[in-house]
Amino acid sequence: MTLHRFAFPTAIHFGAGAASAVGPHLLEQGRRRPLVVTDRMLATLPVARRFVEALTQVGLEVAVFDGVHGNPAASQADAGGAAFRAHHADSVIGFGGGAALDVAKIVGILGTAGGPAIEYAWDHPNVRAIPDQPPWFVAVPTTAGTGSEVGRSSVISEDDTHVKRIVFSPKILAKQVFADPELTLGLPAGVTAATGMDALTHNVESYLSPAYHPLCDGIALEGARIAARALAAAVREPGNLAARSDMMMASMMGAIAFQKDLGAVHSCAHALGAVCDLHHGLANALMIEPVMRFNQEAVPAKFAELAHVVGAGSG
Repeated sequence: MTLHRFAFPTAIHFGAGAASAVGPHLLEQGRRRPLVVTDRMLATLPVARRFVEALTQVGLEVAVFDGVHGNPAASQADAGGAAFRAHHADSVIGFGGGAALDVAKIVGILGTAGGPAIEYAWDHPNVRAIPDQPPWFVAVPTTAGTGSEVGRSSVISEDDTHVKRIVFSPKILAKQVFADPELTLGLPAGVTAATGMDALTHNVESYLSPAYHPLCDGIALEGARIAARALAAAVREPGNLAARSDMMMASMMGAIAFQKDLGAVHSCAHALGAVCDLHHGLANALMIEPVMRFNQEAVPAKFAELAHVVGAGSG
């Protein structure tokens, strides 16, 4: 019999107000000088300013690196590593969507073990080893789509070719996740829709994958059900906290589930996003229908189960 290995290790604080627990948590861990890694646009918004102010009010010496933008390039991560060293940071807080969180996962490593970032990609010909004890890293998602906060990979692009590379290791998992749906209440409808389609696609593709992982299958089906129920409401009613909470949960469930595997939707979407600089969720939304039509005849029973769960009927 084939042996399989399963892991669901991340500690998650979930619910409205969870972000307020970040500062006390870092103090409990003996951390005093966090570097907040976020994106250029988010850093200018009141939600980011309030978050940083809350950290300083509990006595933390905080610096902010806001050099993340677009599909993150390796140079952005390298700059984050330099910011970590300049601040003499002892911890990293990823605050933002998937791009900011992906960069945040490796900033502490780059700040202590050195770079360049691209040499930590798993397929680099001279791949660097990730230290066994990288700096303390916590994740605070502000979108509900990638689920990067619970993921063990960091996707960065080569600066010259725009080819996406993946740093992949359980060592870069967040020590704690603080998933606060109140942080997503101000998201525009377009961003909510795109990130929501990313979450839905993660769950759908994970369930349809032929890999063996019944634990992920159960999570993916429930994640798809939650996302299908909540996505339209989150887009149409931006202040609907229940729908926002559901989408944040579905996002994390999708990211946990896709440790099983993903599929052609994501394969095509990564290429489409890199070449056309599209939001990853939008690229998924463009690709999911044709890929699902192509795949349906291969696993009709799974498609029927998925349709039943999301309330789409059997057609």
